[in-house]
Amino acid sequence: MPFTSLAVIGVTILLSSFISGTFGMAGGMVLLGVLLIYFPVSAAMVLFSLIQFASNGWRAVLWWRFVLWPIFFPYVAGAVLAFAALRLIAYVPDKATVYLLLGALPFCIEALPARARPNIEWRGMPFITGFLTTIVQFMAGVGGPFLDVFFQKSTLDRKTTLATKAVTQTFSHVLRALYFGSLGATQAFESPWPYVLAILVAVAGTSLAPFLIERMTDHGFRQWTRALILTLSAVYLVRAGWLFWHG
Repeated sequence: MPFTSLAVIGVTILLSSFISGTFGMAGGMVLLGVLLIYFPVSAAMVLFSLIQFASNGWRAVLWWRFVLWPIFFPYVAGAVLAFAALRLIAYVPDKATVYLLLGALPFCIEALPARARPNIEWRGMPFITGFLTTIVQFMAGVGGPFLDVFFQKSTLDRKTTLATKAVTQTFSHVLRALYFGSLGATQAFESPWPYVLAILVAVAGTSLAPFLIERMTDHGFRQWTRALILTLSAVYLVRAGWLFWHG
């Protein structure tokens, strides 16, 4: 791969990790959108999962004391059930479909009336969230915007939200890597060193996020998250249209 392409990917990893570390999502949309330019879907998903595992895992370490474990464990149970069901189908989307789902999903969620949006604190909801979010992640590549729907009506503050989403997403990235890896994903790089460097860059980007988080309010956190996601979604809808138009 040319040095310029590696440089673009490196900068994207740093930026997307910082965004994910700050808002708990949206960074994955940036990273996956760029990786799909350079790699086939399965390889991009595996590489994306490894990088996001490092980013989310480090974020979970940074905010460990704020994690709500009663949400995490039922989420894991639902995610494992979804993994088993989808592995029987062995579905792998094409690039145009991934971009379309990435772009359309947040707007579909935005169209939901506030009263129709579920709350992650409701009884049984973490299990349902894990099941549905995993399905969305395997089809669209990114489930952060969908996962956020279940947190929007909660009474959790931004730190608890970030921490709890970090541990759930870290587990989801492991499942996604196993899923697409088991479906014959090729190695994105011949040498392991680019993976190591990518993980280090992801950790660095995530480590910068607390400096901004400490200066944000809960209201500002939600406003910036919404604006960022809808902007990225519009870009990906255009990209999907371009790919479908050109076959």
